[in-house]
Amino acid sequence: MNAKAEAGATGLDTVKLVAAASVLVVGLWGFYFFASYSLLLRVIALLALSGGAVAIALTSLPGRQLWRFGVDSRMEVRKVVWPTRQETVQTTLIVIVMVLILGILLWLFDMVLMSILRFLTGQGG
Repeated sequence: MNAKAEAGATGLDTVKLVAAASVLVVGLWGFYFFASYSLLLRVIALLALSGGAVAIALTSLPGRQLWRFGVDSRMEVRKVVWPTRQETVQTTLIVIVMVLILGILLWLFDMVLMSILRFLTGQGG
């Protein structure tokens, strides 16, 4: 690995992230400050400022690392062998049946323990 690849965030990256956060805060403030204006215009302006904030953040080292992580994650998801519809239905049914069986067993176990407790404490006839 070269030193440049392992270098941490610089001061300029911090400034970029602060600027992106500032743009986002200004956008949110403006959205509520201009409440008398059309909702459509305010939403469009908020989306535009949010997009600008994301664009600024993506120019920093942490932003580029986040983008790279997203690209790598998408590549890994493409490698996954997804189950067929039939496999999914069968697995779901097995889980449902097992949950029902376990629920019934726990209910019976609870009834037996409650009967023993009532017998030991002399309650319930």
